[in-house]
Amino acid sequence: MSLSSVCSAIAVLTTALVVALSHSVEGSEPPQAFEPVGFLMRTNYHGWTNSILVSNGRVEAVIVPAIARVMQFHFAGEEDGPFWENRELDGKMPDPESKEWSNFGGDKAWPAPQSDWPKMTPRPWPPPVAFDSMPAEARVDGFVVNLISPVDPHYGIRADRRIKLELDRPAMTITTTYEKVSGRPLQISIWAITQLKDPLAACASLPDFERFRDGYYRQSDELPANLKVANGLLCLTRDPKSSHKVGSDAGTLFWVGQEAVLRIDSPRRLLGEYPDEGCSAEIYTNPDPLAYVELEMLGPLNKMVIGDKITRTSTYTLSRRTESDPELEVRRLLCH
Repeated sequence: MSLSSVCSAIAVLTTALVVALSHSVEGSEPPQAFEPVGFLMRTNYHGWTNSILVSNGRVEAVIVPAIARVMQFHFAGEEDGPFWENRELDGKMPDPESKEWSNFGGDKAWPAPQSDWPKMTPRPWPPPVAFDSMPAEARVDGFVVNLISPVDPHYGIRADRRIKLELDRPAMTITTTYEKVSGRPLQISIWAITQLKDPLAACASLPDFERFRDGYYRQSDELPANLKVANGLLCLTRDPKSSHKVGSDAGTLFWVGQEAVLRIDSPRRLLGEYPDEGCSAEIYTNPDPLAYVELEMLGPLNKMVIGDKITRTSTYTLSRRTESDPELEVRRLLCH
């Protein structure tokens, strides 16, 4: 199942708002309930100046243009959230010339398939520079933030990520657009990667008619720990000793933590060719000492020539845990 995206504007707050509730007196009307109020502010986030904190009063997102990532997404008024962040790299800037990957964490977008990187760039790893290791320009329109990358020198593509919090629910939408600006034609897919803390479980909601016989496509030598597929739901846990990855044709992924659940929806299109043998969703688990998982959403492959644009939207919904069993928690959310 997937959630419907509801496009709505966030209430504009340009100055501090103080609401005084009147004391109840005989004959007066009862006090009115006030909805949460949103705000946007510039901040220094762990050493990255000119970062942006945006809130709708229910949830908040931290956007760091210096490293072109959404670094955190948490409940309003809290400092911690489900996104994994590499504290050892706090305040550091990406280096497009580095042969080592700066694994900052957070949420980002790369070009897929990864198997094409060696054909397009001088190196198979780290990722293409403008998608991962160059600062982005932040443009703010009300409470919508656009992160706009430089044009990648090898792909000839500019990435624009439009980040918006929904007005009336604990949800964030990120709409990623790739624009072909220069270079030869190519076939490409939008690949959104969210790095998250070590979960109790990571799950994928599988469609009624699965593309893969076992419900998944194995992308590592060994299968992830505690992999289970039953009644349309794939669940797994992180192995602290080695990395694992599986793909699927899901359009909804879940991260289940001790107290919260993050749901990511990016519905699969009925038509179109997908990368990685037809995968629209992938789950990667990383070994210690960097204890994180990745929930990854992929769009269909598109042939792009100069002037073309492709777009993919993911919706991130944060909720409190109500069930003791992670699988029951996910199934409860799928029923809503």
